[in-house]
Amino acid sequence: MVTDFAIDDREKPIPIVYDELCFDEGFRADIIVAGVVILELKSVVQVQPVHKKQLLTYLRLTDRRLGYLINFGAELIKEGLSRVSNGATDWKSESAPEGSDLQGDQT
Repeated sequence: MVTDFAIDDREKPIPIVYDELCFDEGFRADIIVAGVVILELKSVVQVQPVHKKQLLTYLRLTDRRLGYLINFGAELIKEGLSRVSNGATDWKSESAPEGSDLQGDQT
């Protein structure tokens, strides 16, 4: 049920460690839901491939598996919604609420 999930953070600074260098604010996640899903918000005429790659990079850097790119510039919201997955098939979130769809495949 959607009401079971809360928005954890808005415009949350995400630190990045690369090759033993620490960047306190590598990027800012627009919205993080239930500590598991990243929502990247745009308002552009047309979503470009770079926008999806940007979200995929955010997912990889934060070790999250699921994100949504929401473009408010589209005529209909369903036209501006894109699901982006980090691609792990055996991942199960320990932080997702018990019994939620965010826990991954349970088979």
